[in-house]
Amino acid sequence: MFSLTIIDHVRLDSEHIAQNYTVHARAAERLVGLVSAFRIAIAILLAAAICTAIGNMMFPGRNSQISAIAAVTLAFVGYSIYVVLGLEARLYAHRSFSHRLWLVSERYRSLLAEVNDSIVDGPEVLRRRDELIHDVHALYEFSFGVDQAGHESFRLPVLPDERAA
Repeated sequence: MFSLTIIDHVRLDSEHIAQNYTVHARAAERLVGLVSAFRIAIAILLAAAICTAIGNMMFPGRNSQISAIAAVTLAFVGYSIYVVLGLEARLYAHRSFSHRLWLVSERYRSLLAEVNDSIVDGPEVLRRRDELIHDVHALYEFSFGVDQAGHESFRLPVLPDERAA
C-alpha cells in the first residue's frame, strides 16, 4: 500500500480544486463566444425582419409580405433556441463557480505555504483542511442545475470498460 500524510492530502485537494477551476473557467470562456455569436445572429435576423417589414410598407405585395413573415419567423426561432439553451445562465454559473473555486484554491495554497513556513501546527492544519473540504462541498452542492454538465469527464480518466462502450 502507500502512505498519505495530511500535507499530501491537502496538496492533492489543492491540485484537484485548481484543475476544477481551470475546467470551469474554460467552459465559461467557450460559452462567451457562443453567447456572442447567438446575439450577433439574432441582431442580424431582427435587422432583416425590420428591413423586410419596412420594405413591405413601402412596396406592398405578396413577395414582400412573405419575406417579412419569413424574416420575423427566423428571428423568433433563433431567439427561442437561444432562450431554451439557457446559454447566459450557464455562462454565469461557470463563471461564478470558477471564481469561488479560485478563492478556495488560494486558501489551500495559503495553508500549504503556512505549513511550509511552520506557522501552523498539526491540529490547526487538520481543522483548516476539514473547513476547506466543507467549503468545497458547499460549493458543489448548489452550483449547477440538474440540466448542466459538471464537466467531470474532463478531469476523470477514461476506464477500460468505457473505451469499449
